Amino acid sequence: MAVHESRLGRFYEEFTVGDVYRHPLGRTISETDNTWFTLLTMNTHPAHFDAHYAGKTPFGKILVNSGLTIAMLLGQSVSDISQRAVANLAMTNIQLTHPVFVGDTLYGESICTAKRESKSKPYAGLVEVHTRGLNAGGDVCLSFDRTVLVFKQAAAGDIDSFPAAKPGPLTLGEVRA
Repeated sequence: MAVHESRLGRFYEEFTVGDVYRHPLGRTISETDNTWFTLLTMNTHPAHFDAHYAGKTPFGKILVNSGLTIAMLLGQSVSDISQRAVANLAMTNIQLTHPVFVGDTLYGESICTAKRESKSKPYAGLVEVHTRGLNAGGDVCLSFDRTVLVFKQAAAGDIDSFPAAKPGPLTLGEVRA
C-alpha cells in the first residue's frame, strides 16, 4: 500500500487498489459558510443558524449542516480522485459519525477499494473509493463510498481544454521585448 501526496488529477491507470490518497487542503468551516449553505439549500432547521436554539440542543452550539460537511469532503477529494472524471456514478454508505461545529477544520483521505475498465466506454474505467473526513483532533466525522468513471491516459488529448494562443506559444523573447 502506498500513501500519495495530492496532485491535480489522476487517470484510470494511475489508481491502485489499496493505495491511500491524502487530500491536500484542510478547510475550517465558518459560521458564514454554514449559514449561507443552510439557507441556500432551504434547510429550515434552526440548529444550523440560530445560536440561541442550538444552545438548548444536546450539542450546546450551532451544528454544521451535514450537507455542507458532505459537500466539502467531496470537494476536497476532487483533486486526487475525480479531477479527470467523466462523471460521478454513485455515492453510497454515507455515515455521519461525529458532529461538526462552526470553527472545526475538516481534512480528508480516500482509499481505492476497486477498479475495472468500463465495458461501454473504452476511453475510461471505473474507480471505487472509500473517503473519510477527519477533524483537527483526528475524529472521523463522516465517510462515504463513491464510484467514479475516470478517463484513461490515452484520452488526455481529447479533454485538454486550454486554448491555443493565436500568436503562438508564450516565449521569454516575447515577454522581454
